Amino acid sequence: MDSLVRTTFVLALGLAAFVSPAPAQEAVRPTVDAQGSITSQGPVVVPLSDFLSPEAKAQLTARLRDTQQPTLKDGIAAVRAWSAASAKASLDGWQKIYPAKIESTMIDGVRTDVVTPEAGIDPRNKNRLLINAHMGGFFTGGRYGGQVEAVPLAGRGRIKIIAVDYRMSPEFIFPAASEDMETVYRYALKSYQPKNIGIYGCSAGGTLVAQSMAWFQKKKLPLPGAIGIFCSGAMKTFWSGGDSSQITSLLNATPPGGPKWPPGAPRDYFDGIERNDPLVTPGLFPEVLARFPPTLLVTGTRDPVMSNAIVTHARLLQAGVHAELFVQEGLGHGQFFAFPGTPESTLAYDVIWRFFDEHLQH
Repeated sequence: MDSLVRTTFVLALGLAAFVSPAPAQEAVRPTVDAQGSITSQGPVVVPLSDFLSPEAKAQLTARLRDTQQPTLKDGIAAVRAWSAASAKASLDGWQKIYPAKIESTMIDGVRTDVVTPEAGIDPRNKNRLLINAHMGGFFTGGRYGGQVEAVPLAGRGRIKIIAVDYRMSPEFIFPAASEDMETVYRYALKSYQPKNIGIYGCSAGGTLVAQSMAWFQKKKLPLPGAIGIFCSGAMKTFWSGGDSSQITSLLNATPPGGPKWPPGAPRDYFDGIERNDPLVTPGLFPEVLARFPPTLLVTGTRDPVMSNAIVTHARLLQAGVHAELFVQEGLGHGQFFAFPGTPESTLAYDVIWRFFDEHLQH
């Protein structure tokens, strides 16, 4: 794993090598200011990684060329509708590979989707459970976001998963989502031993998983057997910060720093919340991290959160936690579940399931 971390840093530092002057342009050396910031002096060409499979290249190209994706300036309703349609399209693809039964139900007042693979639960997993916290920036991703993250892992591992459709902004703010995760976790503890339960999520869901570990500590709950922080980290920057936030904005043809809450928009999930708090940013508190269960972090070289994941992984290792980092070449934010059936997605879920299978008890 140390070699993987070293490789990741080399990739992060070397991404600029993919940004080359356009062939028809004479190469011009970038300028560097007194703070070390680099400014390109001409047009750039950013090819896809030649390590990607043809299937992933096709899906990533289509994603990059999509100019219809709404932003927060178009309103939360528009973003939520686009997010739901995108997740549903990926979900349909995964259902063809791993057919699953999805039962929407309320658990002590919290909306959830219980996902059970049609192939049945593996006898080795009859006393095991996974809980998912969906992506979506804490303002979108409900319903289909959780389902699309649950169906492929439920199918790959042949295990039951509860996807938590937690409360989001602008209707609710922190700690609503942490409270909902606690509610579902307490419910699960009535039927499962804590060491038999795994919790995972991507993007906002990954951040929420890290926050939930601090929240459970505060509530004096036994911690789960293993967790997955995907497409995210436990640091103060959440989805931005570090080299990856700046470099991947060019690779993904998006503004740096992740989604911005426009002036006049309804409140965001952390509106008015102090970030220097272990319940919000557990990565800043070694004594909190030291109690984390075995943790898997998953990111990609085009993910703006790659730096956050790398730093979180390092902090966990420093705290004495068993932590693993899986970095996928050429993929961006959450694309391992967004591109169903590609070799990259198959590999990601193999890695994720093997991690939980190794660390969850029976």
